[in-house]
Amino acid sequence: MKARLKDRVIAESDDIVEHGGYHYFPIGVVRMEWLEKAPKTESDRACPHGVQFYDVVIDGTRHARAAWIYEAPRPSIGHVANRFGFWDEVEVG
Repeated sequence: MKARLKDRVIAESDDIVEHGGYHYFPIGVVRMEWLEKAPKTESDRACPHGVQFYDVVIDGTRHARAAWIYEAPRPSIGHVANRFGFWDEVEVG
């Protein structure tokens, strides 16, 4: 499975975990050089799992909050620990 933004592959792996309708990629397969931490919102800070969103920045174009990771997932979603999810403009498939 791949996470793509336009013609760029941000992540690719067969080791995918699905949760809540999203596919989560292991951190080791994500092009971290294209991710920049986004400022946390009140909603982010209220998340019991410690969500951190990232902007995807490719060729100078910023795609705000298009990726996220749970920094302190509770046991109920422990299976997505150390994994990134993608949405909005990022196509996963």
